[in-house]
Amino acid sequence: MLPTAIRVSALIAPQFKPQGQILTVEPFGSGNVNDTFLVRLDIPASDGNHFILQRLNTQVFPDPVAVMGNMRRCTEAMAIALQQNPMERRWEIPHILPHESGADFYTDERGQVWRAIAFIAGTSIDQISTPQQAQELGYGLGQFQSLIQIIPPEDLADTLPGFHITPRYLAQYQQVVATVQSPPSPEVRHCQAFIGDRASTVGILETAKAKGDLTLRPIHGDPKVNNLLLDPHTGQAVTMVDLDTVKPGLIHYDVGDCLRSGCNPLGEETADWEKVMFDCDRAQIILKAYLDLARPFLTPQDGAYLYTGIRLITFELGLRFFTDYLAGNVYFHVQDPEHNLRRALVQFQLCASIEAQATQLESLIESLLNP
Repeated sequence: MLPTAIRVSALIAPQFKPQGQILTVEPFGSGNVNDTFLVRLDIPASDGNHFILQRLNTQVFPDPVAVMGNMRRCTEAMAIALQQNPMERRWEIPHILPHESGADFYTDERGQVWRAIAFIAGTSIDQISTPQQAQELGYGLGQFQSLIQIIPPEDLADTLPGFHITPRYLAQYQQVVATVQSPPSPEVRHCQAFIGDRASTVGILETAKAKGDLTLRPIHGDPKVNNLLLDPHTGQAVTMVDLDTVKPGLIHYDVGDCLRSGCNPLGEETADWEKVMFDCDRAQIILKAYLDLARPFLTPQDGAYLYTGIRLITFELGLRFFTDYLAGNVYFHVQDPEHNLRRALVQFQLCASIEAQATQLESLIESLLNP
């Protein structure tokens, strides 16, 4: 992260009424969209001697009022649900810390949007390495979804119109690829062929929604592995973070993203994309933990489309990475010009592995839905 960003964040942090003197402001996490900083204070840990400061990427999230409104609605719903039904194990809420003006965010003189969030003690991981972590990933998503089910979908803004609407991503890709002038590399041709072979299937979930088979619910929108925080001592899930993408949507995208992220042993940043595979054993652990909590609010129609969600979200993310690569890497943070191409190859290989195990996955889902 640029030193200038750190200096600016150090000037912004005091405006969120910290309870002590600020000791340090340093980059934090590995997010692809927002700039995130950890602010350390000179007070005891028991009094909350850290908080998170973020600079919201307004190119991705152009309506910060809607983003923060959804986040507040979500955290308030979780607080109400936990008050009504206290949990026996730890679960934390990522509370918003107000700006000194009382607002949920602050816009600086350059038009950059900042917000502060209470720090939650926990660890995040970029990929699953143990059965317990797989179980906690499923539990974390199931717990999060169950706590926010009290929110009527119409009470949430659609902060990212078109987000997780796969046909729209295909249309964007088709617009971008038509403008590409340079000769394609073998990897680019592979991606183009992969997309072309599956273009006719991208509307499955949206068609089911239009028919009334599937309905909108409040969803996290981005429940990948590193958006789960684990207790550093017990290894148990304590919260889901990164609530910018909370919105009305199909829960299948949440389930699919969770499985896509958790069942790739090599991780989504691997350079060995041809070796990527979808681990069905890990999927069974994640799905069982998820469904133990989610089964009460899922309909039979929801269950019938879970496999489709797993396959489609994986394809969708590959499509998004590849489109961004062709467009010049304007959405996702990248380490080099080919980064998004490598990411796309990983997701497409993972999608192919999911498709090759379709019968096994569908049988697994059926057995877990009807134990």
